[in-house]
Amino acid sequence: MAPLRILISNDDGVFADGIRALAGAAAAAGHQVTVVCPDRERSATGHGLTLQTPIRAEKADSLFDAGISAWACSGTPADCMKLALFELMDEAPDLVLSGINHGPNLGTDVFCSGTVAAAMEGTLEGLPSMAISSACFQWRDFQGAAALAVEVATAALRDQWPENLLLNLNIPPCRPEVMGPLRWTRLSIRRYDEQFSPRKDPRGRTYYWLAGEVVDDLESGGDGPRDWPTDVAQIEANSPSLTPIQPELFWRGPLGGLPRLELNGQRVR
Repeated sequence: MAPLRILISNDDGVFADGIRALAGAAAAAGHQVTVVCPDRERSATGHGLTLQTPIRAEKADSLFDAGISAWACSGTPADCMKLALFELMDEAPDLVLSGINHGPNLGTDVFCSGTVAAAMEGTLEGLPSMAISSACFQWRDFQGAAALAVEVATAALRDQWPENLLLNLNIPPCRPEVMGPLRWTRLSIRRYDEQFSPRKDPRGRTYYWLAGEVVDDLESGGDGPRDWPTDVAQIEANSPSLTPIQPELFWRGPLGGLPRLELNGQRVR
């Protein structure tokens, strides 16, 4: 395969070990790498955009391996992608990668993820895009995950990458030699025992920290082949999970199950 133009972002920020490992692996494979990512931690910002304040971008080449062009942006992950595609890059990339996230992006958590949002922005612009996450917040050995991510993305490009397909790759926290095989997976349904921890500031006013624990559920999953494991179950089996996602959110259930609505004497059709 000829060298690719690869755009990389994340939500953990420009100083995160994961994005440096991913950019380094892509560059070592001979690809032309541009990094545009937040200048600080932006986890769980979803697909938010910055509309009320200016967005600034500063060169950050010195934080990455030689030959990698890098920018640190004051905006969200989605801001970073838009700025890269419409302002900072001279040519459109062949591939968008987002990550490696410091922690999992499994199941319906993808709706909150800035990492997935950055990749989704690429998908919305018609570009092959993949989000990559290390499925443990404490794991910091990203080299194996980075190599696997580049291998998976380039293999998909060699075969076919349908329009509107976003690939979500989660990698278990272990060395490659003890990792199980990669499998296609269904998106699980993630549920939490939500908790808020109330505190008092020095002026006596109450504020809250969002906490909570994920409900251990390996089976609840959405659409997809029943013989595919859920992404959560795959990670629990110490194996990497690859989930196909698309931005189309139209209801896929039976239309007869929708509410029967009448407004001003007329039935909504």
